[in-house]
Amino acid sequence: MAKQPISPAVIEDIFEATPYLVRLPSRKIHLDYDEEADVLYISFDRPQRATDSEMLDQGILLRYRDEKLVGMTVFEASKR
Repeated sequence: MAKQPISPAVIEDIFEATPYLVRLPSRKIHLDYDEEADVLYISFDRPQRATDSEMLDQGILLRYRDEKLVGMTVFEASKR
C-alpha cells in the first residue's frame, strides 16, 4: 500500500501548532473534524460524559464533567 504524501505546508502548520498543543489540559487528545458542518471536536477524555457546557464568544463550546474540562467544540473551525 502506498504511503499518503504530506505536503511541506501541512508539516509547517503542525510545527506552528505544537507549542499550543503541548499546553492543552491532557496528554491524550482526540480530534474529529466534520467538514460538512465545519466543526472541530476536541476530546481530552473519552468518553467525555460531559455534565455541563459553556459557550464562549469566540464560537467555542467548552464541555465539562463536573469541574474537569473534557472537551471543546470549535464552530467554523476552518475560519479560525
